[in-house]
Amino acid sequence: MKFITRLGYYLGGFSVGLILLAVFLGGKKTSCDYGPNSRTIKNIAIKKRQYQPKLIESLNNLDIDTTDIQEFLLTGSVDFSNSAIGKDSCNNYSVENIINEQKFILQIINCDSIAYYISLNKKPD
Repeated sequence: MKFITRLGYYLGGFSVGLILLAVFLGGKKTSCDYGPNSRTIKNIAIKKRQYQPKLIESLNNLDIDTTDIQEFLLTGSVDFSNSAIGKDSCNNYSVENIINEQKFILQIINCDSIAYYISLNKKPD
């Protein structure tokens, strides 16, 4: 079989496969959350949230509301070197992001069924 014929069969099969993938996965809300940061953020975001008084006080002083905190979490990155993971049933995470052109660190304690939002502090330069 000539190379051109083999290439034609390959490209034909590849095209059919792409079309089938588009049909089967097109309507679903699939995501690619395989990295450690994405999995951690997704795990925290799906749980019930409990805001601690220290965080609420910080939010009031900085004129930030809880929707900004959710956006902060979803677009932020977890600093695993400053997080306490695997020491007991709850993990303590530090999430870094920018609000109003200033860097902040959000401390979250992630337990089995609830995520405790502890504090929001400016990151030192």
